[in-house]
Amino acid sequence: MRIVIQRVSEASVTINGRVHGSIGKGFLILLGVCEEDNEEDVEWLVKKVVNLRVFDDENGVMNRSIMDTGGECLVVSQFTLFASYKKGNRPSWLRAAKHEISVPLYERFCSRLQEEMGREVQTGEFGADMKVALTNDGPVTICMDTKNKE
Repeated sequence: MRIVIQRVSEASVTINGRVHGSIGKGFLILLGVCEEDNEEDVEWLVKKVVNLRVFDDENGVMNRSIMDTGGECLVVSQFTLFASYKKGNRPSWLRAAKHEISVPLYERFCSRLQEEMGREVQTGEFGADMKVALTNDGPVTICMDTKNKE
């Protein structure tokens, strides 16, 4: 699994002209699933997300987690995180998991994140044409891949 986490002061996802999910201060998380991913990847990523210390403490040092700040999360599926661009200029999506693998793992990630945070997690809609808006705070943007845990 691959995620891009953006610390935001606000973010939203709109589908067919209607806001489907929105948050204030917290994380916008773009999530991609590949064929080899499983439940262990979900658990590892959820733990990393809830414990990631990228919010300022009273001294202006990034030393607080989303749990410490009471922040919110918006998770949006994004198969394009597994784009292969090695040949030519048109990306290939062969590494992105098929729906039968990616949908359950996306949903599991969202539900586990919600359980760990103890509050609702906003989402996009898997496979929909989504318009994502955000105000990146910092900016702070971090990429994580469960195949690069070390």
